Amino acid sequence: MATIRVHHLNNSRSQRVLWLLEELGQPYEVVRYQRDARTMLAPEALRAVHPLGKSPIVELDGRVLVESGAIVETLVERFDPTHTLSPEPGDEDAWLRYRQWLHYAEGSAMPPLLLTLVMARLRSAPMPFFVRPVARGIADRTMQAFVGPQLSTHLGYVERELQAQPWLLGERFSAADIQMSFPLEAAVARAGEYVGPRIRDFVERIHARPAYRRALEVGGPYELGR
Repeated sequence: MATIRVHHLNNSRSQRVLWLLEELGQPYEVVRYQRDARTMLAPEALRAVHPLGKSPIVELDGRVLVESGAIVETLVERFDPTHTLSPEPGDEDAWLRYRQWLHYAEGSAMPPLLLTLVMARLRSAPMPFFVRPVARGIADRTMQAFVGPQLSTHLGYVERELQAQPWLLGERFSAADIQMSFPLEAAVARAGEYVGPRIRDFVERIHARPAYRRALEVGGPYELGR
């Protein structure tokens, strides 16, 4: 039997790795880490596992895996022989869409959401009163000129993709939905004015999945609003 150890950071992308393993019914061990309460950064202890010091980190039979997309692909290839969470062999169109969503989640969807968080922290950061209007002005102009249009483009794209189908590959739930869960949950929490009803419905439906709920019990409190 494979040995899987998930180095899990609270309020992080590693939550969806726990969810994936629950969907796969695969046993795993969790090593927990907490963000710094002031900076919200990962602890230095994660660097002892991998030099980047970022979660998720998965140890699979002693090999260290990083990067969410690579972790999801590896775990599905290894532990989903019946293709419950991936397209059927030979369905080239479905595989192309599947891989697109796996990499789109972090490559395109997350950067504007991360910038939204950065701009929000800039607006609320402690600073001398005479600097505060300047910092807030920079944050507001950045949101209006760049981040907002990017959010509108990317979340509008996902919204349209979900208009004709319940899941990103159509009628079948897949690991692509798990991979996309983090940016869409972050969008609802941080950029609600750009989020359409199909995305909100998607997030509600993933939250209702039994495996998702089991992963929350394992991973602990999960809040992406800050």
